[in-house]
Amino acid sequence: MEVLHLEQAMKTKRAQVAVLVVLLGLASGILLERQALLDWWHLRGYIAPASVVQLAGDDTMTAKARDLFYVNHPDITAGNAFTSHCPAGSEKTVVLGCYLGNDHGIYVYAVTDARLDGVEQVTAAHETLHAAYRRLSSSERTKVDAMLVDYYQHGLTDQRIKDTIAAYKKSEPNDVVNEMHSVFGTEVATLPPALEQYYKQYFTDRAKIVAYTASYQGEFTSRHNQVTAYDTQLKALNQQITADETQLDQQKAALDSQSSQLQNERTSGHVAAYNNGVASYNHAADAYNTLLANTKDLINRYNGIVDKRNAVALEEQQLTKELSASSLPNNQ
Repeated sequence: MEVLHLEQAMKTKRAQVAVLVVLLGLASGILLERQALLDWWHLRGYIAPASVVQLAGDDTMTAKARDLFYVNHPDITAGNAFTSHCPAGSEKTVVLGCYLGNDHGIYVYAVTDARLDGVEQVTAAHETLHAAYRRLSSSERTKVDAMLVDYYQHGLTDQRIKDTIAAYKKSEPNDVVNEMHSVFGTEVATLPPALEQYYKQYFTDRAKIVAYTASYQGEFTSRHNQVTAYDTQLKALNQQITADETQLDQQKAALDSQSSQLQNERTSGHVAAYNNGVASYNHAADAYNTLLANTKDLINRYNGIVDKRNAVALEEQQLTKELSASSLPNNQ
């Protein structure tokens, strides 16, 4: 009888587990159905503006990503209309936009500088991935988080991206992996196969988005590299000018001494000594004048490079400002 009771208990437990699995499945199905109804509600009568459709197409969004994007009724705007929705400095990477949680909106800053073409596309993709991350189930998020953190700890080599994540760690310590999810998906060219496969559900050609990032990031990189090259030239020229000026001082002191000696010999009537000394003095004076002319040329060259260097640095500063919170209306 005891054996029969144990068997019956095990059957009952298995039945309870089976019921629990069914209930969990039903609950999951209900949640999915509820989300589908909410999406339908948000999209009812919504007609995406041409500019929004263009962004979705440029980003090669899949139907899933496009729905996420459209559900948030994305708005491409500028001025106070943008800052009234997006907190200044909320993003630490080279995007200007925000996602309001629970699908309450995606805002993309309208960038008009042609040198920064691609910022809007990357911003749209970045914010859409925030919306996607919010919808991950607990088990999906655990799996995705593990892949993101593993890549960050063992595969990430781009110092700019590392600096970006470090900034998020300070400003949004509770959302760092969420930000990795958006940053890695839009700004890192090559990811581990599992992550590449994961992002395919949102973008058919993720490389195109990364290319946008590389394009406008290149505007900063090229100017930074040019400033660095100019600084190297200026350092070498400064060293040469300093050495020449030291030599000129020494030669000038020697010429002054020779001139004084010649004057004494002339006053004393030592004509032969004076005449012999004049030739030597003139030779030294010619060398001094040649070095002086060369040094002046170097100084002019130095000043010309300074002007070019400062012009490029100013361009870099202006571009940086256009992608920073300080450029927004409420922060000027």
